[in-house]
Amino acid sequence: MSSLNEIYRGLEIQVDYASNPEDPREWDPVTRMVCFHRRYNLGDSHDYNSDDYAGWDEIEDQIFEDHNPVWIKPLYLYDHSGITISTSPFGCRWDSGQIGWVFITKERYEECFGKFEGTESEFVDKCCQIIESEVKTYDDYIRGEVYRFEVNDEDGEFIDACCGYYGQEGLEYGLDEFKKTIDYHLDRKQRKLQVLNTVQLRACLA
Repeated sequence: MSSLNEIYRGLEIQVDYASNPEDPREWDPVTRMVCFHRRYNLGDSHDYNSDDYAGWDEIEDQIFEDHNPVWIKPLYLYDHSGITISTSPFGCRWDSGQIGWVFITKERYEECFGKFEGTESEFVDKCCQIIESEVKTYDDYIRGEVYRFEVNDEDGEFIDACCGYYGQEGLEYGLDEFKKTIDYHLDRKQRKLQVLNTVQLRACLA
């Protein structure tokens, strides 16, 4: 993990995997994930029993009857030296396959964002984007791609730390935020030094 550390203005930004990251399905998500797996507890809690249905199509029909989603997509799992999920098949017949459905309803969207101002097609596109975004964040979580950042000053004194940056985008965002933290710390230190030098100079001239 040390290879992800970065030196910026002489200070090291330390990057580690988060030891106990928060499950993004606990963030009151916009989507619902209905998953079935013998070994893994994935997605959201639900009352569906896969044994009650002849296949994925019947489960999808039941979800439409119960929730009338704006859009629904299948969820696939690839299980090999770790797990990862996607709304697209992985293409491996032995280690991957469908594990459920992810969907979004109009009522849930409006509860989170208010009434959508646009065409029906644009609304569907927006719902698809939300589905893909939430699946990606959940995939980052189950793959363990969640990061913690910490930075100390040149004397080893703690400056700041923060956890909960998900995936590659989170990694890049975290690095950018901690560079700003270093900028603030060093610029503030420089201003204090300038003030101290001014005070000392005035004392010498007095």
